[in-house]
Amino acid sequence: MSKPQGATLYEAAEKIYPREIGGRFDRLSRIATITLLGLFYAVPWLPWDERQAVLFDLPARKFYIFALTLWPQDFPYLALLLMILAYCLFFFTAIGGRLWCGFACPQTVWTEIFIWMEQFTEGTRSQRMKLDKAPWGWNKFRRKFSKQFLWVTFSLWTGFTFVGYFTPIRELGADIIAFNVGGWTLFWGLFYGFATYGNAGYMREQVCTYMCPYARFQSAMFDPDTLVITYDADRGEPRGSRSRRIDPGAAGLGHCVDCALCVHVCPTGIDIRDGLQYQCIGCAACVDVCDSVMDRMGYPRGLIRYSTEYALLHGLSSRDIVRRALRPRTLVYLSILLAIIAAFVVALVLRTPLKVDIIRDRASLARIVEDGRIENVYRFQIMNATERVARYTVRAEGLPGIALASNPIVAVPAAQSRMLAVRVQVPPDAAGPGSHVVSFEIVDTEQGHRVVEHTKFLMPR
Repeated sequence: MSKPQGATLYEAAEKIYPREIGGRFDRLSRIATITLLGLFYAVPWLPWDERQAVLFDLPARKFYIFALTLWPQDFPYLALLLMILAYCLFFFTAIGGRLWCGFACPQTVWTEIFIWMEQFTEGTRSQRMKLDKAPWGWNKFRRKFSKQFLWVTFSLWTGFTFVGYFTPIRELGADIIAFNVGGWTLFWGLFYGFATYGNAGYMREQVCTYMCPYARFQSAMFDPDTLVITYDADRGEPRGSRSRRIDPGAAGLGHCVDCALCVHVCPTGIDIRDGLQYQCIGCAACVDVCDSVMDRMGYPRGLIRYSTEYALLHGLSSRDIVRRALRPRTLVYLSILLAIIAAFVVALVLRTPLKVDIIRDRASLARIVEDGRIENVYRFQIMNATERVARYTVRAEGLPGIALASNPIVAVPAAQSRMLAVRVQVPPDAAGPGSHVVSFEIVDTEQGHRVVEHTKFLMPR
């Protein structure tokens, strides 16, 4: 069967106009949005010992996080951090569903800000719908232009802040004012700004529905005791509109008045009364608006609420729900999470801010020098991960009479590395022909940090 000419197999996505609503979860969402965005935009401006407090200096391969200076060799810390974040996601999803999506996901946070700007310039939900249907005129132009101006300005500032985590933000600001911005810096600033503008301004719920993989595999982390946004169908059905003075029991009605406000406030446009859907991000806007309707009707709150599948089936109380939250699955997640956090903290506390790489000089193997002594040359890379100039003493051990023919005192600037050649000599009768294990001890003369590296010393045949 052929497709009729001009027909399409895909339905165009309808624009969603989220309705503004207040309530306890809305207040929590606003606090989370302001806090997270405040941290994102403020942290790059924090100073720390005459430098930026948080800076990922990719060209220099140094990552500053307040008092910490990390190098590429510190990758295990990043691996531990990613494991902590992964198990946090598993743990909180098993307990509270998509709490991350509803209150802390960058897509949700930036979308909230863009919706606030849209409401500020274009008005309420009904006003925005009416404005989009109206013909172009001065009123529509000024409102649309104001919204776009705020969106574009905020997006560009977001791109500037993002780049400020990788380039000192004060220098970046001065370069922008002087029109002296490098190509890659300009590209990434505009790219991140454009991504913010597109994702938060236009794509919005489509990112959550079609692009985010979490929406697809979340069901694998849910179980009957996971807290999710639920509609109490036993209490709400049959639904129908009615006067406040009508007794729903006498009229054969449930508590749902079929106002559809739960649909109007949903940022993804779903009807929670149809059951749990993968598009639900757990923002609880429908809970707030339904509670407000129940208050006006004089009915108990909680027709739409956070609950679990098991609790709905068995009529459990809030205390029983909390008691069942600590079940074997979540306890395993929590145990692993706490163990990884402990390992991460211990690793940071015991971390030595001194790193040494030693390789043999390939240009010369073993050579005979004055007095018949045998000399090997090594290439040292000493990395000082502190915020001060450090002086190190180098010692060699492992063979009789082994000694350094180079200066044993090495000074390395703060948060930098230094390459140097180290000459090591032994008497000709110190060992037989072949390779022998020797050790280098590098000690911080002030702080006492110590690193021992093992390598080979070659004796000629």
